[in-house]
Amino acid sequence: MARGERETLLALQRALTEEQFQTLKYLLEDRVPLGQLRPATRPELCSLLLQRFPGQALHITADLLHQISRHDLIRLYQLPGAEEEIPGEKENAAGSSVPSRCGENAGCPPASSPFSPPFRNPRRLTEKDLIQIARKLGKEWQEVGIGCLGLERSRLDQIREDNPHNVVMQSFEMLREWRQREKEEATAPRLHACLAPASLAPEVLDLLQSFQGD
Repeated sequence: MARGERETLLALQRALTEEQFQTLKYLLEDRVPLGQLRPATRPELCSLLLQRFPGQALHITADLLHQISRHDLIRLYQLPGAEEEIPGEKENAAGSSVPSRCGENAGCPPASSPFSPPFRNPRRLTEKDLIQIARKLGKEWQEVGIGCLGLERSRLDQIREDNPHNVVMQSFEMLREWRQREKEEATAPRLHACLAPASLAPEVLDLLQSFQGD
């Protein structure tokens, strides 16, 4: 790589919108002390990554860029995993406001999405359904909320504060928020379509499929 590691990291971060940069930091919250992470500027975040992940900073950054759908930057700077990116995949342009792995806009794909399984007359998911799903999402619930369900980061922060040390309840409240927004469209196939493009445990989608005959 022609550029030094720090210069590459800084160039990547400067290519992000402010909201994408804040989301990048949000996704690092379980890896970097919050007291250092939250106030960090772009150059300071570069230093933090280099200090905490020696020799792995670009790998970590590539993974984060994949999560916020900036595949164009992964390819442009030939980051680790660039050869795995799909050339024709829709990219999250610099003007995009919210990262999403499920469609052009934050939230679920339309009903005609190829990810939607062929369910008939789906019912609205119940709170009992949601708690079962929440148990399987685990620590990935925040990434799901931002990238797949199109929920606001501020709301997810509030959910986490209201349910400290209880990941299942945090995930459950996030799903309830989505259910409230979707109203009668909050069905198993709808949620399946939202989550299908994400890298979740197969048990999550299997559970949603099991609801189709209820």
